[in-house]
Amino acid sequence: MAASETSTESQTEAPVTTGFWALTLGSVGVVFGDIGTSPLYAFREAVGGAAHGGEVSRAIVLGVLSLILWALLVVVTGKYVLLLLRADNNGEGGTLSLMALGQRAMGRRSWLLLALGVVGAAMFIGDSMITPAISVLSAVEGLKLATPALEHYVVPLTVVILVILFSVQSSGTARVASAFGPVMLVWFATITVMGLVHISDDPTVLAAINPLYGIEFLLTHGTIGLVTLGAVFLAVTGGEALYADLGHFGRKPIQSAWLFFVLPALLINYFGQGALLLEHPAAIENPFYRMVPEKALVPLILLATAATVIASQAVITGAYSLTRQAVQLGLLPRFEVRYTSESHAGQIYLPRVNTLLLIGVLLLVLMFRTSSGLASAYGIAVSTTMVADGIMGFVVIWKLWNWRVATAAALVAPLVIVDMTFFSANLLKLFEGAWVPLLFGLAMVVIIWTWRRGAAILISKTRRIEVPLRDLIASLEKRPPHIVQGTAVFLTSDPEYVPTALLHNLKHNKVLHQHNVVLTIETAHTPLVDISERVRLENISERFTLVALRFGFMESPNVPKALGVARKLGWQFDIMSTSFFVSRRSLKPAAQSGMPRWQDHLFIALSRSANDATDYFQIPTGRVVEVGTQVTI
Repeated sequence: MAASETSTESQTEAPVTTGFWALTLGSVGVVFGDIGTSPLYAFREAVGGAAHGGEVSRAIVLGVLSLILWALLVVVTGKYVLLLLRADNNGEGGTLSLMALGQRAMGRRSWLLLALGVVGAAMFIGDSMITPAISVLSAVEGLKLATPALEHYVVPLTVVILVILFSVQSSGTARVASAFGPVMLVWFATITVMGLVHISDDPTVLAAINPLYGIEFLLTHGTIGLVTLGAVFLAVTGGEALYADLGHFGRKPIQSAWLFFVLPALLINYFGQGALLLEHPAAIENPFYRMVPEKALVPLILLATAATVIASQAVITGAYSLTRQAVQLGLLPRFEVRYTSESHAGQIYLPRVNTLLLIGVLLLVLMFRTSSGLASAYGIAVSTTMVADGIMGFVVIWKLWNWRVATAAALVAPLVIVDMTFFSANLLKLFEGAWVPLLFGLAMVVIIWTWRRGAAILISKTRRIEVPLRDLIASLEKRPPHIVQGTAVFLTSDPEYVPTALLHNLKHNKVLHQHNVVLTIETAHTPLVDISERVRLENISERFTLVALRFGFMESPNVPKALGVARKLGWQFDIMSTSFFVSRRSLKPAAQSGMPRWQDHLFIALSRSANDATDYFQIPTGRVVEVGTQVTI
């Protein structure tokens, strides 16, 4: 895929090698798992919160249904399906892709866009912990209805399922993913039939299509109405996944699956739950599971558990991809990346991220113990990401699509206001659990801020003692040291200055290789870089060559493979006669560094935890020479 430096309001088409219907089915299995399992708890939480322990009235049921309907139409359909899916960054979507697209549209590095991207990404990772916890808990809770004696086993069984889910991540998701589409197809068909059966309980429930019921509910219920709005938002959580998975399936398959299958299934089920409550208000305990007879309860619980595991799998792999993007963009230190498929580069496994997610998910389950408890913590993470997406989307529409600022604002402002309203409603649940994702998001922001700030200070300090590369080459030509056979590759972040490893090689070994390559790894603002743009070569002397390797922020850099491309440009690269020299810095806190002491120690800890450059750039360990240096920061 070509990585052009301009992006337009383009249509992301499916690859020609994969059929439209296959991609559409795949999107049903992966993209809609999160939002597709929301009927398990969203309607129950919204109506239960509005009733506030009292009677479930007709006004409450119709008001909540109306709010859910229009939230799905405005937030998911209007904002994501019809608008943001068009804002593709060379075929890719997601918060960080949108940030990179916005910065490219601005033509400069924008701290506002960077902050929005960082906050949105941090909250998405927080969502990656909450989704598995609330989804699996809500499915397993159906056991209480089947056999009340099993109530005490809900949490332990949930923990077992989650541990198994995270344990199998290292083996890859290819085999499991092939079953995602059919299982979710059965899930959506099942909830559609459940809804159709119960709408006949009270067909007048269809009156909730009128938005006036939702508006009247909010106007007459005061603070409780706003709190209920936070619960209504649970029905649209997972909507941001439609945009994040754009590159996997393409715009048209996602739009078709949503408009003609997933959205109707969700609405029919929600209206079926509403009709059931109008006829049997006591079913508020769990209206979803009360929609089926007792004989069908256990099969439905098993199907719901499978669907929630799939929803969890989707956000877990999403967290892997987003973390890799953050590393490539310089927002986080290097993490170990393992590839679980020989044919699909996007199927990756990050051991450290997987462990941290599992710990976070288990802590959430053990802290809140019920899906109702977790519901209070859920909405704030997703609503924050949606607000960030809306503001960055405005920049793209205005600057990149060349709309008038007033026209762009008229389109996006109402959507952002809706997102801000949902954010405010979820903020009311701060002390009931919303503090958890906010605390996690704040911690992630501090880590990213510290890493970027520390890296900038480190570059500034080392720059003062560095020697310009061309000055050194001129000096070596006048008084050449002993020349040895072979090629030496020196990795550096700035090709204008002499790599530390090269200086140490000359100082201690007093030799220079016959061929010397100063290698720089660059990250583009596009997700992928075309192979023709992978390598830049510049011969600056008889013995020195500057090489720049360019990768997209969704690609994992493979240095030996990329250097093989240089053969076409005239450089005879032979891995067996090449040595890679890498600097390993040992950081120590300085008396005055430009950062508080606690931030110094955090940056040093992050640096030490970073994955080895040799592994990250996939360089054969037998060809690497590490040179240690000590730097104060």
